Amino acid sequence: MEDNKEKKLDEAVEKKEEVDGENQDIVKKKKSKKVKRQIAKGKANIKCTYNNTMVSISDLNGNLLGWSTSGLLGFKGAKKATPYAATQVVSSVTEKIKKYGVEELEVYVKGVGSGREASIRALANKGFDLVLIKDITPIPHNGCRPRKPRRV
Repeated sequence: MEDNKEKKLDEAVEKKEEVDGENQDIVKKKKSKKVKRQIAKGKANIKCTYNNTMVSISDLNGNLLGWSTSGLLGFKGAKKATPYAATQVVSSVTEKIKKYGVEELEVYVKGVGSGREASIRALANKGFDLVLIKDITPIPHNGCRPRKPRRV
């Protein structure tokens, strides 16, 4: 008798019905907490142009963990390309990726802006072990044809 009533109760919970004239409380399933993956090693891509500084940090497979730019932080115009803005961008990104537990970074720097050294120094000061620092600025091998000389 007891087993039969328990079966009906289980079915009613699934179907959300009344059992034996009694309205049973529906038991909600507990949601399992989403486990944040712990990543020991990552890649930092820093792009420093004349107008902006962009920093993105990913794991070694390329899955993005966090990113930020100086324009996102509220810097306008020429202030976006300053070394101070670059350090603020790095601190913003490190706050975002703190939950993943990244300790070692491979740093890839692209561009010729003034925030290059400042952003690398900021990463080192935030406590990351910089395993690799590589410049991946694209260099033309005698690319486009230059403009004709100006006659004065």
